[in-house]
Amino acid sequence: MKIGELANATASKVETVRYYEKIGLLPPPARTSANYRTYGTDHLSRLSFIRRARDLGFTLEAVRELLTLSDDKAQSCDAVDGIARIHLTEIDRKIADLSALRGELDRVIGSCRHGTVADCKIIETLGPRKMVSA
Repeated sequence: MKIGELANATASKVETVRYYEKIGLLPPPARTSANYRTYGTDHLSRLSFIRRARDLGFTLEAVRELLTLSDDKAQSCDAVDGIARIHLTEIDRKIADLSALRGELDRVIGSCRHGTVADCKIIETLGPRKMVSA
C-alpha cells in the first residue's frame, strides 16, 4: 500500500508516517522501481499500535520502549506493566492538577457579581498580582 493509504487506514497524516520513519518507530518501507514507498501489513499493525498508544497519552519514548518489548513475545510483561503504571501515575497527577485548576476557576467565577468589567473579580484575578510592601 502507498503512504497515503497507510495514513488513511490508521487515521494518521502522511507527515506523521514520515516522521515516525525518520525517528525509527516505523521501519523503512520497501521502494518501488519508481522510488515510491510501499507498506505492508507489518507497517499497518505497527502504526496502529503507535496511534493507539499515542491516543492513550504515552510519550514517544514510552511508545518506543513498548514497541521494543512487544517485539520479544516470550519475555515477561513486567516491563510493559511498569511503563503503563508510570504513565497512570502521571495521568493521576495531571487529573489532580486539573481538579485544583477547576476548583480555583470555579471559585473565581463564583465571586462574580455581574457588575461592570471595572469591578470584575475574574479580570482582577487574571491581572497582575499586587505587591505588598514591607
